[in-house]
Amino acid sequence: MPVISTNNAANAALNYLNQNSSKETNYLSQLASGSRIVQASDDAAGLAIGTQLTANVVVYQQDQINVTQGTAILQSTDGALAQISNVLQRMMALATQAASGQVTNSQRSQDINTEYSQLKSEITSIVTSTTYAGQALLTGSFLSNVKFLVGTLSTNFISLSLATGSVGGLLGANSTGSTAATALQAMAKVSSAINTITKDRALVGAYESQFNFSGQDISTNIQNISAAASVIMDADVAQVKSSLSAADVKTQASVAALTQAAQLPQELLKLLQS
Repeated sequence: MPVISTNNAANAALNYLNQNSSKETNYLSQLASGSRIVQASDDAAGLAIGTQLTANVVVYQQDQINVTQGTAILQSTDGALAQISNVLQRMMALATQAASGQVTNSQRSQDINTEYSQLKSEITSIVTSTTYAGQALLTGSFLSNVKFLVGTLSTNFISLSLATGSVGGLLGANSTGSTAATALQAMAKVSSAINTITKDRALVGAYESQFNFSGQDISTNIQNISAAASVIMDADVAQVKSSLSAADVKTQASVAALTQAAQLPQELLKLLQS
């Protein structure tokens, strides 16, 4: 019904113009931000799930740092133990030499034992100087039940325990001495120390392997969860661009329709003038 007091056509055109303009604005916001969910009303459920997934990725990224630090501690420990093992092997050679009958007691107590004692001091130096962030690795309680978080739950951790506090006292007060008998005793002590160090290095290697596999698992989780979060949170640029083009055409059509509808009362007035 044609009327001049209420322009229903203009109201309808304006309504569609507002709707299309709002869609166009939302699509532009998605393109500018790269996110499919610009505000919570876009997808409340998706926002909640995507935010949780993103939070998990952040936790796993910190887990990667935890694993890296744990590996660094183990590598420092293993390097020190390897050096101690090398020193012990030289001490074993000296003790074996001192235990042989062709060596005089004077040579044992002076020449051989001098180097032997210096090597014992070197082991002590290695033990006291091997630290990580100011914490001694081969003495004290730093490596006693240290927990490295490697997951998203408080129960996802690697517990690291290394009984390396005895390294410094492995040899006791023994020396190559001045007789073949005391040299044999020194050989037994050094042999026991080498066995202990070997066991410690094997344990460190086992922990390193555990950290390596954990690091690989964390990297896989980051990749998969990031992909899942991207599906929910990130904007599909091609799709948004296509929708933007369609909304732009509709907006232009709404503007044209509103312009035409605004002229309708004037056209009706011409009926009164005829």
